[in-house]
Amino acid sequence: MAAAAVVTVRLVRSFEHRNFKPVVFHGVRLDQTVNDFIQLVRDDIATRPGLPPPFKKYAYDTMKIIHQAHGAKTNELVMSLEDDEKLILQDGQTLTAAGVANETEVAFFRQEDYSVYKANPQTAW
Repeated sequence: MAAAAVVTVRLVRSFEHRNFKPVVFHGVRLDQTVNDFIQLVRDDIATRPGLPPPFKKYAYDTMKIIHQAHGAKTNELVMSLEDDEKLILQDGQTLTAAGVANETEVAFFRQEDYSVYKANPQTAW
């Protein structure tokens, strides 16, 4: 039996407007692949009560670790723009191999939005 973890997924709808919603997942199997976890999260948020429709229907496609238990937190309000090669979860890896552990927080966003924001990290108020 694989270890079950609590993972917080921050659904990032807009980097510029700092529009995100954290969703907590309990009993996450860390031996599942990143692809399987992404599908599980997509299926869950599509039917999760209390989540506004724009968050349910968004085309999220990428996950990145933004915080781990007992680790340092970033000062960025949505997520850090550093260490993508280390922190972005790769398809085909297990969550454990990707660095996800109990009480990890990951951002779930659209890669295209992130690339645009990273090229010009301005926030709109």
